[in-house]
Amino acid sequence: MATYLDRILAAHRAAAAADRRDLSQLAVEARDRGPALGRPRGLAAALRAGDELAVIAEVKRASPSKGMLAPQLDPAATAIAYERGGAAALSVLTDAEFFSGSADDLVAARSAVGLPVLRKDFTVCPADVYDARCMGADAILLIAAALSSAELVELAGLAASLGLDALVEVHDEDEAERVLAGGATLIGVNQRDLVTFEVDTARAERVARVLPAGVVSVAESGIRDADDARRLADAGFDAVLVGESLVTSPDPAEAVRALRVTAKPGARSLRTP
Repeated sequence: MATYLDRILAAHRAAAAADRRDLSQLAVEARDRGPALGRPRGLAAALRAGDELAVIAEVKRASPSKGMLAPQLDPAATAIAYERGGAAALSVLTDAEFFSGSADDLVAARSAVGLPVLRKDFTVCPADVYDARCMGADAILLIAAALSSAELVELAGLAASLGLDALVEVHDEDEAERVLAGGATLIGVNQRDLVTFEVDTARAERVARVLPAGVVSVAESGIRDADDARRLADAGFDAVLVGESLVTSPDPAEAVRALRVTAKPGARSLRTP
């Protein structure tokens, strides 16, 4: 039986195969956009800028498993609320078919605030990276389960050449070891099971133990409140990426503020030296 990820990736791979744009021209466009966009806002640096657990707050209308979460979401207003609550960065869904997002959402959100913005989408080819830069993203998402080791290295290298950070997402210890071997230094641990889409709240804590202290680490999915945030901060995570509980909150700024907890002393020492 095809999983959610299988179906989403099949659609994105098909779209990539049908894309007839010239890559060399896309590269020129991406680099030409640089002066107008300004230097990318560093995501990894922003996540380690303070003593509190950093929050990557997500602009997200829908998900494949939950359906519509915030159909009337205003990306600019939402971004402003997140920034007011102390978010360190934004994540913006740009997938239209499965998450009801768009490039326009990212442009609107980034234009409204001074925070770095992660393009949250299913990056499968170089054109996706160039598109991310053209729309103003400061970072891209690379999913280990969706890409070969060679693709991960290629796409992360291309992102770096454009000044973009790459958040490399893993789901277990084996994937973590694989991406570390490929040079990943910004790693997200998704607590959502790829087959069932259910959340395993102990997954991030298990995987955190194999992440070196020098890696910027982000826990993703199923993070609802300050108790969840504190557990993950105490496991050594630098940041959490939170979507559903924020976009469904009556006060997104306060919801972000509640997640900015301080880890117990020496929390990062629990990770691999």
